[in-house]
Amino acid sequence: MILNRRDFFKAGCVTSAALGLNLFSPTIFKRRLIAQPGDGKKKMIFIFQRGGNDGVNTVIPRGDAQYNTSNRPTLFIPEAQSIDLGNGFAQLHPMMDPIMEIYNNSALNGVDGPGNLAILHRIGYSGQSQSHFDSQQYWENGTPGQPYNGEGMIYRKVAETIDLNENRFAAAAISGSQMVALSGPEPIPALRDPSKYTFRGSASRVRKYLGRLPSTPRGGDGRGLLGLYGGPREAGKPFRGKVYDTGLALADSMSIVQSAVQQGAYTPENGAVYPGGSFGEKLETVAMLMKRTPVQILGVNIGGWDTHTRQGQIYGNHGNLLQNVAEGYRALYRDLQSMWDELVIVTMTEFGRTSKENGSLGTDHAYACVVFVAGGGVKGGVYNCDATTWRSGDMFSERDRYVRRRTDFRAVFAEIFTQHFGDDPALLDSIIPGYSSLARQRPSDYRYLNFLA
Repeated sequence: MILNRRDFFKAGCVTSAALGLNLFSPTIFKRRLIAQPGDGKKKMIFIFQRGGNDGVNTVIPRGDAQYNTSNRPTLFIPEAQSIDLGNGFAQLHPMMDPIMEIYNNSALNGVDGPGNLAILHRIGYSGQSQSHFDSQQYWENGTPGQPYNGEGMIYRKVAETIDLNENRFAAAAISGSQMVALSGPEPIPALRDPSKYTFRGSASRVRKYLGRLPSTPRGGDGRGLLGLYGGPREAGKPFRGKVYDTGLALADSMSIVQSAVQQGAYTPENGAVYPGGSFGEKLETVAMLMKRTPVQILGVNIGGWDTHTRQGQIYGNHGNLLQNVAEGYRALYRDLQSMWDELVIVTMTEFGRTSKENGSLGTDHAYACVVFVAGGGVKGGVYNCDATTWRSGDMFSERDRYVRRRTDFRAVFAEIFTQHFGDDPALLDSIIPGYSSLARQRPSDYRYLNFLA
């Protein structure tokens, strides 16, 4: 079945917004996808906790005398009910017990386990914004102070280091709309439900629409959308190349995803059980795509962290959210054992919460927070929250209200990019604009924590 460009848009009632793709991309795609799952490429899953997580009750600085019932009358978690992390100073919120399956290690806390969870406290940035919109934007675009920069830091990592001619499904957001972290001029999909990332109609009809690529680059023997946009180019008209390139990216990524869906219902491995609700569904989709496609980076959101009122001590809204994250990490750890050594899972959140409880039994917008990093190459342990780095009273080290950052979030991602993915450090200024200059100006903020082997 051979289609013209008008058929491409009419056939499936597809819009760029629905598929999360930029249909005016300048990317030049040349070759057929050749990367395959299990080819040894490093992978990353990032989870954005939207709303600002209370890091003080997530990873409790028990050794700080200011963590007490005077400052947190209804939120204070007694030592006996907290989870010991083995360093004599920090403890974990009890609802996060499932994540200890990854953290446990005889050298860390005396319990046998992989020791593949790094808990990074006091992560933030200079000039911290307490606006949800601005600070989420900064974490995602990697350029604090530039709220209208819509190009994502992780997008730039993909564009700089992954050949999108070879892998047209290198990254994606499991979301109904594109995450800023993955936004940019080259098309990266956002899909809520992989089964719907396609044209309308029966499976056989969709296969005809998608067709196949030519046997040689830009040859004339292709069929359907892949044949149209991967075949000979019409010349002499403005934007014609961009239309062809983006059409090919769309058709090929759809073909990859539908091939994964057509393998049948997904069954998690190794006893993995994902948390209930939409967050668990997203993570199960992440695992399926990690196994069945050549995707390297996937992002998901989990909302509800803006706990101004009735936050809850152990149980309640905050505890339930932490349990979801912990269960999600444990499920991914079990389910993705086959690629665990190639994988990093990392959280993000726009800011922490006030160290003192407010009058509504909750906490307000603050500064630094906690990041969790897991994976086969992660050196487990607690970072920036021990007796040598955290003095008593540091809960109020910023403006007498907040926890001050000790490490810039961009240094965390720079370590992941260079130490996990093996990216050339010289590329960091392209991925994180101004990185080398910032590191010279504030060396302590940008010193690697060395949580990766």
